[in-house]
Amino acid sequence: MSSTTDVTPADESAKPARRARPAKRRAEGQWALGYREPLNANEQTKKDDNPLNVRKRIENIYAHTGFDGIDKGDLRGRFRWWGLYTQREQGYDGTYTGDENIDLLEAKYFMMRVRCDAGALNLAQLRTIAGISTEFGRDTADLSDRENVQYHWIEVENVPEIWRRLESVGLKTTEACGDCPRVVLGSPLAGESLDEIIDGTPAIDEIVRRYIGNPEYSNLPRKFKTAISGQQDVVHEINDVAFIGVEHPEHGPGFDLWVGGGLSTNPMLAQRVGAWVPLEEVADVWEGVVAIFRDYGYRRLRSKARLKFLIKDWGIEKFREVLETEYLKRPLLDGPAPAAPERPIDHVGVQKLRNGLNAVGVAPIAGRVSGTILSKVADAAERAGSDRIRFTPYQKLLVLDVADDKIEQLVTELEALGLPASPSPWRKNLMACTGIEFCKLSFVETRKRSQALVPELEERLADINAQLDVPVTININGCPNSCARSQIADIGFKGQLVDDGEGNQVEGFQVHLGGALGFDAKFGRKLRQHKVTSAELGDYIERVVRTFVKERTPGERFGEWVVRAEEADLR
Repeated sequence: MSSTTDVTPADESAKPARRARPAKRRAEGQWALGYREPLNANEQTKKDDNPLNVRKRIENIYAHTGFDGIDKGDLRGRFRWWGLYTQREQGYDGTYTGDENIDLLEAKYFMMRVRCDAGALNLAQLRTIAGISTEFGRDTADLSDRENVQYHWIEVENVPEIWRRLESVGLKTTEACGDCPRVVLGSPLAGESLDEIIDGTPAIDEIVRRYIGNPEYSNLPRKFKTAISGQQDVVHEINDVAFIGVEHPEHGPGFDLWVGGGLSTNPMLAQRVGAWVPLEEVADVWEGVVAIFRDYGYRRLRSKARLKFLIKDWGIEKFREVLETEYLKRPLLDGPAPAAPERPIDHVGVQKLRNGLNAVGVAPIAGRVSGTILSKVADAAERAGSDRIRFTPYQKLLVLDVADDKIEQLVTELEALGLPASPSPWRKNLMACTGIEFCKLSFVETRKRSQALVPELEERLADINAQLDVPVTININGCPNSCARSQIADIGFKGQLVDDGEGNQVEGFQVHLGGALGFDAKFGRKLRQHKVTSAELGDYIERVVRTFVKERTPGERFGEWVVRAEEADLR
């Protein structure tokens, strides 16, 4: 007989349940919690030397030694803080995309991003941008959806001279890329729009003056995106921080504060903090938000190093409490939400301004222009009496301050440059990222393909364009990073390699349907195993758009139809 006492089920149930030992949570590298030692190579690079310091090495060393003399830590890291990324080597298709092939994919040329906060330029600045493009960038100049200009084919030997020319007219590339505060989006019609609640320009100028290039905020966990506008024309729902114009019932015009937006592989829409911020306090509140991100943001994994992940874990109530108590040292005023617009405000076309003059907004295909074209735009704008050019968050271009009797002349001249003020729905509502033409992360061609796709759609769908009283947006991305916002388009394409049915890997896209910002902000619907090859792009768009036009109810938007559509109609 065993000496061990038998335990009956009753006895066992009477014993207290053994609690599982709580899993030890891994440190996320948050500075405010004492984790100052770098947990990955990117963090080590930033600790070894403030990335802003690389400018002196570019000017004094690399511009003289050339590409082969550049330290890899500078080349693949710190250069970004001055708007420089190596571009993709020509001749390598999407099967080569990946970190394991970086040495093959890295060309000896750079993409350079010119920082255009609020997209605001005068003619001297536009002409300088155009001249740099033609002299140093093989006539490349793309308008990004962050209101920047992007060059390609830039050689490091020419970078100091490019900086000299840009800075002589008040432009810069400082922190146009990197783990720092990127360009501040602002309304292209700030101070002039008839629909604007308040002009955010003074706040944008103050943020740029105080903080851009400031070492206190040049080492963030990852990039930090800002939008400030008196109306909802800056895609505020997908920025890390946004200030959107709203009328307070007691205090008048000010801004509603939003935080935690972002797309990429884990898309999240920004959340309202519920606070009303007066114009003169926007820069201080912005500093508080970016400082929280710097101190509490996750630095262990790059994939979680955005403000949206901290907001998700904390919740908006805790975020506001920390902002008020630890950083601002005062409470914020509660405020109302802005009324949501029903469609994107892209400013394409002719519209009256507060000063009595007009703005003319035109649509290059997916932001593709050139130095030659921008130079001619400057000449046309000057003949029309304008000294103000604006870029938009939708890859469009505006000329401000056009007198009534100069509108027709300007519209005609711009259209001759391939920049129509009354574009087709497909030209007006299509966006694309850089794509495999220049980007090392891309799997497929995007912006270059768009140049052929738009005319194709204009011809294929000419018979139904008049029936489209709502926009159908098309956003084409070369990879999952969503630089062209595939998740929030009516029809969004995410580039990847797909099987062509015969066992071959070819360029293709995963499809997102019914995404939107504004009135019914949401991410697009993905159909199970639904992909199209690049060769099928035009066929697919035509098929789904014709079905939408046939089945929609009066006034129904594409995203509303997608929710109720049969899956077969979306394939």
